[in-house]
Amino acid sequence: IFPKSINRPDITDTEMETIMDTIVDSLFCFFVTLGAIPIIRCSRGTAAEMVAVKLDKKLRENLRDARNSLFTGDTLGAGQFSFQRPLLVLVDRNIDLATPLHHTWTYQALVHDDFHLNRVNLEESTGTESIPAGARPKKKNKKSYDLTASDKFWQKHKGSPFPEVAESVQQELESYRAQEDEVKRLKSIMGIEGEDEGAISMLSDNTAKLTSAVSSLPELLEKKRLIDLHTNVATAVLEHIKARKLDVYFEYEEKIMSKSTLDKSLLDMISDPDAGTPEDKMRLFLIYYISSTQAPSEIDLEQYKKALTDAGCNLAPLNYIKQWKAFTKMASAPTSYGNTTPKPLGLFSRVMNTGSQFVMEGVKNLVLKQQNLPVTRILDNLMEMKSNPETDDYRYFDPKMLRGMFVVGGGNYIEYQNLIDYIKGKQGKHVLYGCSELFNATQFIKQLSQLGQK
Repeated sequence: IFPKSINRPDITDTEMETIMDTIVDSLFCFFVTLGAIPIIRCSRGTAAEMVAVKLDKKLRENLRDARNSLFTGDTLGAGQFSFQRPLLVLVDRNIDLATPLHHTWTYQALVHDDFHLNRVNLEESTGTESIPAGARPKKKNKKSYDLTASDKFWQKHKGSPFPEVAESVQQELESYRAQEDEVKRLKSIMGIEGEDEGAISMLSDNTAKLTSAVSSLPELLEKKRLIDLHTNVATAVLEHIKARKLDVYFEYEEKIMSKSTLDKSLLDMISDPDAGTPEDKMRLFLIYYISSTQAPSEIDLEQYKKALTDAGCNLAPLNYIKQWKAFTKMASAPTSYGNTTPKPLGLFSRVMNTGSQFVMEGVKNLVLKQQNLPVTRILDNLMEMKSNPETDDYRYFDPKMLRGMFVVGGGNYIEYQNLIDYIKGKQGKHVLYGCSELFNATQFIKQLSQLGQK
């Protein structure tokens, strides 16, 4: 369920009830499957509160009938009165509209533009072949790749910054080539001539090594398949980064969100014809507008709107964000995103070597610094029972602690990865991230555009 579903000005009470009931039923089924009854916390005066009230009621009604309750017997894993119970935090997407618009830098989030049901669909690179004048451009072939839980490389690196992924693919390729060369070397040694004891001993020793190498051949072939897969996917991602200067956008937006000094004016970024698509420029400006403590003056805003229009941008998303900011507390207290920015380390040392699969020249090697996004910060306050104005007025429901975070109005891989990184430092604790819909920035800005159309 996208934000437009619950933020449309013409939505009826019946439609809103239907949407809320769908979310509540899904959460109820999840906790029945989990076999645990959560403690529920939610923000006040939002769609999240409506969901919390309805879910609390549904859980209470089920527990009241002991004979027909779904939380009894084998299904109740943690025990109805266990001291260790899940904490379900319900938040509304409106608490943070900047993060879903943010250009991403982790592998999984970058791939998400072409990712559906664990499958990524990418166009094959055309290379540097020139097309004769007047000739019809060659149709690009599309290839599909499955990125599943059995893919060890994907599981290990999907949350890593893209430059680290590119380097890891290169290292895996070099490791594979070394193993392949060793098998070839052992095969050539098998042709040793002579029958002295030293030669026989060497032959026997290398025969054992070759036998071991051959026995691991299926594993080696699978490794090669994954290397080829991620080489193709990472190459396609790299082309997107270079073509749209996504590294520049990511770094610039990080500086805006952390209130750091900007090395280039926003107008210059918007007006640069070589820097990204119209959608990229609109996303950048919306992040600036949302994150600003004080909205730009009408004169400045008109100047920005002209630059955006000249760049081919649709201004409808800005119309909605202006309305949203006027009716929320964010106008006087914008969400904080921390005060750290990604650190550029210059160009690669390894992946810039001759023969590398990835020519990273012109792409910044940005290293992410750990900082908690608004959703992660809210979870930390509630899970650790910290007193904070941001969460002190959150409502508490106990219809009868795993930790869970659910976003009403859509989620994204940036928040998901931020929560995963956060919980790594909390020994013995786990976090589950859920949302009414998982969308990428393109899908999100389309919803804002539809909400902002006059």
